[in-house]
Amino acid sequence: MIASLLILGILGLIFGILLTLAHRRLKIEINPLVEKVTNLLPGANCGTCGYGRCISLAEAIVKEEAEPDLCPATEPEIIKKIAQLLGKEARIKEKKTARLLCAGGKKNAKECFSYFGIKDCQAAMLIAGGNLLCKYGCLGFGSCIEACPFEAIKMSEDSLPIIDPEKCKGCGKCVDACPKGLLQLLPLRQKFFVACGSEDKGAATAKNCSVGCIGCQKCVKVCEQDAITIENFLARIDPEKCNNCGKCTEVCPRGVIKQLNYTPTILPPPLRGRIKVRGN
Repeated sequence: MIASLLILGILGLIFGILLTLAHRRLKIEINPLVEKVTNLLPGANCGTCGYGRCISLAEAIVKEEAEPDLCPATEPEIIKKIAQLLGKEARIKEKKTARLLCAGGKKNAKECFSYFGIKDCQAAMLIAGGNLLCKYGCLGFGSCIEACPFEAIKMSEDSLPIIDPEKCKGCGKCVDACPKGLLQLLPLRQKFFVACGSEDKGAATAKNCSVGCIGCQKCVKVCEQDAITIENFLARIDPEKCNNCGKCTEVCPRGVIKQLNYTPTILPPPLRGRIKVRGN
């Protein structure tokens, strides 16, 4: 009995020594600069940048294989800090947020049948393109909510996604998740947008939805910047020409031109760069 215990103890000691040696030999040393850049990145590991994980992007940034502003979720202040660590000039991209190009919902969009299947937009699309008469309308089953790594989307009582511009980082995950293509990344400076995606003729749109764009051209006529055009019976606003005067929304008979009301929250210096979203 004593001999058996002695043998087991010796074997345990030997294996312990071997594991320690293996750990020291195979241990991967992390570049301190990579670690610093990783800690500055959002930590959502959403993969929008193309590198899968934030630490992989940090390694690419340090190796100068990627620019400090590649992650769309990184705030300008943080991009500047990363650039300073690398001794580079910061390049800041224009901030974009996701907008829902639909104002239908339960109250306004008519159904052609009742859907009782899986509560997922992709699944609902498999049955005749969805349960709405308007084949361009939001199905409201929240696939975009599941896709958002920043918890920036919630569902309204009318079954329409509500996007918080404060939380939205413009990663585009919701855009990819929407089978109808109704979520679009637009510049934050663009205050007005057409909350409709229907390309049906005006009469058909009016029949299917009480707030859909009918291509009446009233917004086109009132816009002094020539920023609005009608394409496929749908009004479209050019963000490069729009000066946010708001005249278009005043004349829209369907109330489909919406305004983004957003005032950014200014964080005190000690908190900047320290907010973590679903850590690494």
